[in-house]
Amino acid sequence: MKKILSIILGIAFIASCANADSKKDTANKNIEKIDRVLSMMSERAQKEIKIENKEEFLNDLEVVLAEEKKYNPEDISIYYLIDKKHYAIVGYVPKNLKPLVQNDVYGISRNDLSLRTDVEKELVKLCEAANKEGISIVVSSTYRSYEYQDKLFQKWVRIDGLEQAERESARPGTSQHQLGSAIDFGSVTHDYINTKPGKWLYENAYKYGWSLSFPRGYEDITGYMHECWHYRFIGVPACQMQKKYFNNVQQYLLEFIDFWKKI
Repeated sequence: MKKILSIILGIAFIASCANADSKKDTANKNIEKIDRVLSMMSERAQKEIKIENKEEFLNDLEVVLAEEKKYNPEDISIYYLIDKKHYAIVGYVPKNLKPLVQNDVYGISRNDLSLRTDVEKELVKLCEAANKEGISIVVSSTYRSYEYQDKLFQKWVRIDGLEQAERESARPGTSQHQLGSAIDFGSVTHDYINTKPGKWLYENAYKYGWSLSFPRGYEDITGYMHECWHYRFIGVPACQMQKKYFNNVQQYLLEFIDFWKKI
């Protein structure tokens, strides 16, 4: 009996060591993967992204990727990279779009607005927090279909010319609004940042998972001029990671996650 027990304990010890070695090997590979991903990003990104403790970074990344699974699996990821080079899935329309109506939590500027149902719940949390501080939030633009964005882009081409339109409006298939998780707030003008709601969002939106998509001074990175009114929901852990490692630039974070999944 003692001999059998000794054999069993020996096998268990070997298995434990093998498992520990496997985890260590995976961790080492992921640390190397961080450097590989960073090498694929722009020179500016590589200079501004600060990852001093790679083990801690990997733990935070694991939390962010786990958070992704909490949202409607029928929809594309809340981290989906969409920009001038990365398009929406052809014909993509978010599932279970919820029409927005006037309510006591936030205002709406039009009666044809809608969001992903799970994202609208996060909007409520954001606006309830603002209300507690005497701030009223108005939603001005939300989900836009491919066709709607096409008409909008052509409108700005007629008004401002193609070059300027490319800076201030997305071509169809490249707009965050098509994802049903981005919002234009308030006046949708550059002076919005000087209003109480605009200032409150800039200082607090990240606490509720909302990230400013097009910050000042990053047109060369995002492809678009500064838009103080445009926020995208990416979740609280991702917003925290964005601030902690990615110089608080959403584009850097989403590009990193996109590369991470692909290699």
